[in-house]
Amino acid sequence: MKGYTDKPDKGRLSPDSRASGLKIITLTAIALIAFAANTVLGRLALGSGSIDAAGFTVVRLFSGAVVLFLITMGGKSGDSIPARGGWFPAAMLFLYAITFSFAYLSLDTGTGALILFGAVQITMIAASLLAGHRLHASEWIGVTVAFAGFVYLVLPGVTAPSTAGFVLMSVAGMAWGIYTVKGRGSRFPLADTAWNFMRTVPFIAVLGIVGMEQLHFSKEGILLAVLSGGITSGVGYAVWYAALGALSATQAAVVQLLVPVLAALGGVVFVSETLTLRLLVSAVMILGGILMVVLGKRIKKR
Repeated sequence: MKGYTDKPDKGRLSPDSRASGLKIITLTAIALIAFAANTVLGRLALGSGSIDAAGFTVVRLFSGAVVLFLITMGGKSGDSIPARGGWFPAAMLFLYAITFSFAYLSLDTGTGALILFGAVQITMIAASLLAGHRLHASEWIGVTVAFAGFVYLVLPGVTAPSTAGFVLMSVAGMAWGIYTVKGRGSRFPLADTAWNFMRTVPFIAVLGIVGMEQLHFSKEGILLAVLSGGITSGVGYAVWYAALGALSATQAAVVQLLVPVLAALGGVVFVSETLTLRLLVSAVMILGGILMVVLGKRIKKR
């Protein structure tokens, strides 16, 4: 046929590219929803005093290790996958979990979220710059707009943080940022996440022994910690590792600013909280900033 060519249209994405893009968007969305749910579970458990910070961390990480081990071993090729992950990511995972738990004993939700996600973003963008990846002007603008939207969301509820709480949550944010950066090259996200969780067992054993006298549990506290560890942390982190391969460090840092927005929307849907103009404006700012970061990466490729 005249004029026919088998060359792909450069202006259009191939079906495979569209499918791959949709998969990454879906995985990222699932991971962010899991992070938001995890935040809610942590607030419910620690805020109510139904479990102490050390106990919550022990149950959370141990249940995550058990659930991921069962999923990995239950897979068709689970027994053929060698031990992966690493001790350094496992140490960062434990450091994040323990400092997060203890920080929320002295911080309110808005202050803690601002410190945590601010530290995550700064850590990951700094890692990207140190690795030699320069940001396009539109990416810098996008980062600024998204972070401004995040601050606008949480600022009304922010109170002056305690020194201990500020330091602990800053460390939690840096540890999670490093853990995320280490996961960007994961070829086996489920196996890597499973072994990272299993490698935290020696750490939580020591924590349990050291904090034995202060440990206290309730049925509600244990249930919340198990849900946090086995589902929203364990499975959620594996999905996050699967999505990271297609995200730049900057993109991965910025999209996580959606977590507080999702948590707030969850409050509207599940706790009948009020949908405010502030929430809508901040959501638009964060989504717009993320879009600018994504487009900035495409501009650099041209």
